[in-house]
Amino acid sequence: MLTPSLKSKVATLWDKFWSGGISNPLNAIEQITYLLFMKQLEETDKRKVSNADFLAEKYTSVFSGKYFPPGVDEKDEKNAIDKETLRWSYFTQLPSDEMLVHVQIKAFPFIKQLDDENSFFTKHMANAAFLIPSGRMLTEATKTINEIYKELEKENRFIDAQGDFYEYLLDSLRSSGKNGQFRTPTHIIELMAELVEPQLGNKIADPASGTAGFLLGAYKYMITQFTSNTYKQPDDNGFIRGTLADKLVDDNAKKLLNEETFYGFDIDPTMIRIGLMNLMMHGITQPKIDYKDTLSKNYNEDNVYDIVMANPPFAGSMDKGDLNPTFTVSTTKSELLFLERIYKMLRMGGTAGVVIPQGVLFGSGNAFKDVRKLLLDKCELKAVISLPSGVFKPYAGVATAMLIFTKGGETKDVWFYEMLGDGWSLDDKRYPKYKPNGERDFEDLHVIINAYKKRDPKKESNRTQKHFFVPKNEIVDNEYDLSLRKYKEEIYEEIKYDEPKFIFDRIETIETSILKGISALKELL
Repeated sequence: MLTPSLKSKVATLWDKFWSGGISNPLNAIEQITYLLFMKQLEETDKRKVSNADFLAEKYTSVFSGKYFPPGVDEKDEKNAIDKETLRWSYFTQLPSDEMLVHVQIKAFPFIKQLDDENSFFTKHMANAAFLIPSGRMLTEATKTINEIYKELEKENRFIDAQGDFYEYLLDSLRSSGKNGQFRTPTHIIELMAELVEPQLGNKIADPASGTAGFLLGAYKYMITQFTSNTYKQPDDNGFIRGTLADKLVDDNAKKLLNEETFYGFDIDPTMIRIGLMNLMMHGITQPKIDYKDTLSKNYNEDNVYDIVMANPPFAGSMDKGDLNPTFTVSTTKSELLFLERIYKMLRMGGTAGVVIPQGVLFGSGNAFKDVRKLLLDKCELKAVISLPSGVFKPYAGVATAMLIFTKGGETKDVWFYEMLGDGWSLDDKRYPKYKPNGERDFEDLHVIINAYKKRDPKKESNRTQKHFFVPKNEIVDNEYDLSLRKYKEEIYEEIKYDEPKFIFDRIETIETSILKGISALKELL
């Protein structure tokens, strides 16, 4: 979460775009993302140069050599552009009008063609437009972004700066009619990554990837495994993360991680571009995010992925004519269809972590039951984690749950966990919580991970506790109901009151004492 000072700066940035004529929230976010990408491109490049020097490896800066803009022949050295002039630190020093022209005709075309012509990034950036209309607006925006980065660096926070921008800026999408366009909180993504444990060599997908938060969360979890302890530190949510990946030295392994690991799909071209830039800014050289409706008849990638992490759109329904005919669940509800899609995407033995509305767990319709049967009969449903209802505030107040399941496994017992707190206030403000001694209070966030990894059906039968197992046959007998409340046993302590006679005696004693006190005061007058 942004500090009040940073929130003020982000609000100022938004106001500049609004007053400058870019009033559509999604357009504003896209333009801000382009600027962030240019800023972060230089920051990432400097970090890679530094890491390469430290590890005695070769690295060629993206700002090394000449850039030939569209229409300029590669033999025409005279009209080539020195890439050093395309750095953020270079063009932000130019006068306003000169900077605008420089970015429009040099820097922006440069970032659009960073990859080869067959890459997903180049493909989806082809129609991208730089819409900032004036040099004054560009100067003010770049100045504000520099101030934000300086403040983040000053606080020495391990933070997804772009993610915080989205967290704050995307709030405006609620009023623009863009359903489902909000980020999953970073700590929920990190929690899921800890539970599904993506590994090098896995193909990881998100069927409704948005800003690519889940793919980024998987990436950060994975490279931490290849970072020496010296270069690891806890982030804002108490998760140990590292970015150096100094133990990942094999070139083939690096290529595998960067080019054949992360796959995302979305139906919003703007979100696709934002997602691609988000991953590239964090070091993934060739992410694969594409324009595809994963519920439609045009998508048939079954039995492909090792890991699926997702928070698909809750609300909405599909047109029956557009649905993929291979779906076995008879429904048009997107939250149910996405669960079957994720099941289909997984290879045998592949694992998914999915956020769903809690209504999916107990809905009485046939489609709801069929989806739950799919999870219990054709998967090993490992965990049902009930999340607090305020997790997605201020964007949505719906009660949600996280499911962890492995395709093709056998469900014998299902582990339930009641998450009462995630380390943040559950109101619209979502402030971080602290213990009386001033330390951050993460509540259930890390407790869940430890309990999940140590879970044992032989030892966790007490249903009055936060977590416990329920046998599959009992769930089947209850119409495949997966709601925690169906199985949790509440303890009601009987409150014992004194007999009325003793209560009246105490009242009389108190009244007598009060009257004596009044009499004493009167004598003093």
